[in-house]
Formats: sequence, structure tokens, C-alpha cells
Amino acid sequence: MTDPVSRTILLLDIERFSDRDDVEQAYLRRMLYDVTDRALEAAGIDETLRTRADRGDSVMELIDANAPVTALLRVLLTEVPVQLRAVNRMASRSAQMRLRGVLAGGYVAVDRLDGWVGSDLNHACRLLDAALLRTALRERADDFALCVSDSVYQGVVRHDHPGVPAAAFHRVTVDTKNGPLPAWLHGPVPRGEDHGERGAGEASGGSGDRPAPAAASGTADVDARNHPAPAGHRGAPAPGPVLDVGSGTVSFGGGYVAGDQHGVSGGQVTGDVVMGSKTEGERP
Repeated sequence: MTDPVSRTILLLDIERFSDRDDVEQAYLRRMLYDVTDRALEAAGIDETLRTRADRGDSVMELIDANAPVTALLRVLLTEVPVQLRAVNRMASRSAQMRLRGVLAGGYVAVDRLDGWVGSDLNHACRLLDAALLRTALRERADDFALCVSDSVYQGVVRHDHPGVPAAAFHRVTVDTKNGPLPAWLHGPVPRGEDHGERGAGEASGGSGDRPAPAAASGTADVDARNHPAPAGHRGAPAPGPVLDVGSGTVSFGGGYVAGDQHGVSGGQVTGDVVMGSKTEGERP
């Protein structure tokens, strides 16, 4: 095995490749190589500065560490989406191509069978296969979703170079068999994903904000967070949030509910019920 050398790692993968027939897969592979070659050439990275590995539905490029990563990022954020739109405009629906991409950095060695090995390479592959990145692409109207490793973010992206806006990247945490793996996703984070700390580009009130704690009340012991509604008619969920009531008194403007409560949403209420100025006694 050779000594590990520093490389920039670019991975591009075709969405839903295995759903296509042989003719469509062959076409998509040609388009993938064409898009990749055009992107690298536009970034000033010629064939002497890179080595390619074929993974069937994806392509892996090991790029010389001296090649400009900032220029490559600019191309990935601008040129690749434009190329994909041009390709898909002329393709049938079954031949549409959408890509997941990962840009990472690290040390890679070559074994005696010409295979590439290295933990940094393994991490990049796990980012590419992560459910979070797949979901991000599936939820977007665009044809490309890009994730960068933490080392690429810290070394390049966070410095906000022209054409590489740091505010557009959001910190995410990818679960892998070796534990959590931090990374940075370009564009919106998928809905419902727990992506760790808020990234530089995450505005207040955006998808990354956690709900604020419920305001304390001196007259109620209430968990006012939105929980899934209980099953309604024929098992369908009831609309709207559910209010969990523990012990104590619950205030509603000028009224309150006291005494025992049994299935308030449709069951039995005992004790005094005061709503405004009217009081009703115990009901069966």
C-alpha cells in the first residue's frame, strides 16, 4: 500500500438509478460523466490533477490537494445545477437525472489492488449515502443537493469567499454505524430532521429553530407543546394540537375547569365548570 496523500474528494451519485432499465442507466452514466468533466474543467482541474473511480450509479474523484477547492465549490453551486437543467430539459421523464454530491478532504492511500483506502474516504461515502442528504434532494425542486465535510467547511466555506456564501450552509449531524458524523448541507435542512447546532446561514425562525419553552403559569400544570392528536373517528387523527392536562386548574381567559377531568375532549367532566360568569354544577 502507498503512503497516504492529501486529496480533495468529490462524490456524485444519481438519484433512483436502480429504478431505470439498462438503456436508461447507460444514458444516465454518460450524462453523469459529461456533467462531472465539465464541472472539473470549469474549475480549472484537468485530467492530470485527478483520478476517477467508477461506482456504477456514482462517480468518485480524487483531486490533487493543490487544485483550487474554492473554484470547485463555485462550480458545484452554480454550473452543475445549470448543466442538470439543460440535460433534463431534453430528456424524457424516465431519463431525468438528479444528483447528490459530497465534497470532502483527507488522506487516501492506494493498496496493491489499486483500491482506495482511508477513513476520510469512508466518511465521505457515508455522507453521500446518508438518509438526510437523500431526503434533502427529494424535498427540493432543484436537481442537485450538496453536502460538504466539516474540514471543507472550516477550511474554506466559513470564510465566505465570493461565490461560496457561508450563510447558505447549515450544520447537520449524520448518524453512521461508527457514530455521529458532522457535516454542512447547502440549502434548507429537511423538515423534521434533528441537525444539531444552528449553522451560520440559519435564520431565526427557520427550520432549525427548536420551539421555545411553554410559558409558565401560576394557575395551571400544563404541557402545552404540540403532541400528535389522538385517533379520532375510524382511527383518523383528530385535527389540531392536543393539550395535556395534569393536576391543578386550567385557565381559559376568564374561566376555568376544576374538579375531576375524564377525557375532557369528549368524555366526562365533574366538579364546577366556570366559563365567564356562568356556573354549571355536576353533570353525569
